[in-house]
Amino acid sequence: MAALLAAVAPAAAAQGGAGAVHRIPITREITPGLVPFVERAIGEAETSGAAAIVLDLDTPGGLVDSAEQIADAVSDAKVPVYAFVNRRALSAGALIALATDGIFMRPGSSLGAATPVDGTGAKAPEKYVSAIRSQFRSLAEARGLDPLVAEAMVDEDVEIPGLDSKGKLLTLTTAQAVRVGYAREVADWTAMQAAAGVPAAAVVTPEPNWAERLVRLLTNPLIAPFLLSFGFLGLIIELKTPHFGLAGLAGLGSLALFFGSHLIVGLAGWETLVLVAVGIILVLVEVFVLPGFGVAGTLGLLSLSTGIVLTLLGSMPTTGDVAKALAVLVSAIILSGLALWALIQHLPQDRRGRHLLLSTAMDRASGFEASTRRTDLEGAEGVALTDLRPSGTAKIGDEKLDVVSEGSFVSAGTSVRVVRSEGYRHVVRPV
Repeated sequence: MAALLAAVAPAAAAQGGAGAVHRIPITREITPGLVPFVERAIGEAETSGAAAIVLDLDTPGGLVDSAEQIADAVSDAKVPVYAFVNRRALSAGALIALATDGIFMRPGSSLGAATPVDGTGAKAPEKYVSAIRSQFRSLAEARGLDPLVAEAMVDEDVEIPGLDSKGKLLTLTTAQAVRVGYAREVADWTAMQAAAGVPAAAVVTPEPNWAERLVRLLTNPLIAPFLLSFGFLGLIIELKTPHFGLAGLAGLGSLALFFGSHLIVGLAGWETLVLVAVGIILVLVEVFVLPGFGVAGTLGLLSLSTGIVLTLLGSMPTTGDVAKALAVLVSAIILSGLALWALIQHLPQDRRGRHLLLSTAMDRASGFEASTRRTDLEGAEGVALTDLRPSGTAKIGDEKLDVVSEGSFVSAGTSVRVVRSEGYRHVVRPV
């Protein structure tokens, strides 16, 4: 994954050479888009022969899936990795910190509060808590730390005498973390380097490249509904127009950005892409092969919706995560509907809009008109595509129209001219 994004865009940070310290900032919320950046930064540090990697942590937490991917990259690193808790490493941030070779905390910092919650902020079901608790315990045991302390960060039922009481989730202050052997206190970055025994001269701070910034933006839950709605709207317009054009390209491009970005960060798998592809194929079958029957279209929409929801879920989704994914899907459908309605309201008198709807009008003088009179066609020439007996089909310009010959039989292939347009009725005669 990191290699893919590194190939798309060059690294923003210049290599500091062998023996340098690579300082990787992990700030704000931990999201899927952060994972490729951290993985690439660790890979570059290994390639350049860095003396150590320091994760500069100041995060309230975020998605457990993303934290697990970062923790795996840290555990697999071929150079020492340290955590510098620069104010806070909470929830998913604590998981990343425990995966490092050593934790250093500034005064006034905090570490812990890692119980998983659902979308409403309530504690997740026991099976999720148990999985995270086991993971924290495993990381603590691998680093020779007291595993009960790590478990107490996840489960309030775990009591540590002198640190917390039963029913209270453990969040360690700097002093408490030092007392239980989880961290060393340092005044600042310089003191941390000295305490860790890493060089104080060359420090490389990698920055996200443009591709990683783009992926982080596209996987933002606030952006996903707009990408989906643009994709839906573009495909709907394309199905209503006679030729493949910009609307179809925009729709497919939006869907490609949505699924591609989630595939890169590991949220979407190939199985979800298969579901989406099957859904699109079934919808096309409903439109072009079996119009009006409904089964293929219904199955296609269900397959497409399922693929989208699965793309928005991680490996351990809670009820809240499912609710969020459904909210994104519903938001995309509503946005698509509103955009389509606005388009229909503004385009009925426009030639481009006539492909999207049947324009209607009603007044006392003329009564009901099935469509607007096409005066622009009068005098235009074309060719009869079928025999006109007297009705049939002709190609006038770039359009295929239902036409009526002016009295006589006209054979297919004859050149014709439109003599008058009467709403839905176009009268032609041989040239």
